Amino acid sequence: MRAIPEELYYTETHQWIRYESDDVVVVGITEYAQQQLGDVVSVELPDSDADVHASDDVGVIESTKAAADFFAPLSGTVLEINEDLFESPSLLNRDPYGDGWLFTLAIADNTEAKMLLDHEAYAEQVEAEAGEEEDEHDEYDEHDE
Repeated sequence: MRAIPEELYYTETHQWIRYESDDVVVVGITEYAQQQLGDVVSVELPDSDADVHASDDVGVIESTKAAADFFAPLSGTVLEINEDLFESPSLLNRDPYGDGWLFTLAIADNTEAKMLLDHEAYAEQVEAEAGEEEDEHDEYDEHDE
């Protein structure tokens, strides 16, 4: 896995947030999330101008492995969606921190941002989750013997 970008903020549900201004953010999924999903085949995005609350289910990413909901990381109004994902959902796999962004959001309450993780805290979470997966694989291997 590549380095986790330091300039971004993260959610525990593997989304990233990049501030464009004090009250506008871009939202996407992390490299770790797209690796867990596998090849993305379709994306459902929220409506532009939709008012959302932090933790609202706002869309679905379907892959060859699973369908996963994604959530609003902060409360606000959806300004723009990445319509390129309708034609090329694999952008999420190829460039999750760039062309694979999901939507932009005008933030209603900046105090919610205190709940976001910085890159170090997110890296620790990913490391812990990856370790748990390895432990699960080890348990299966032990049962096979």
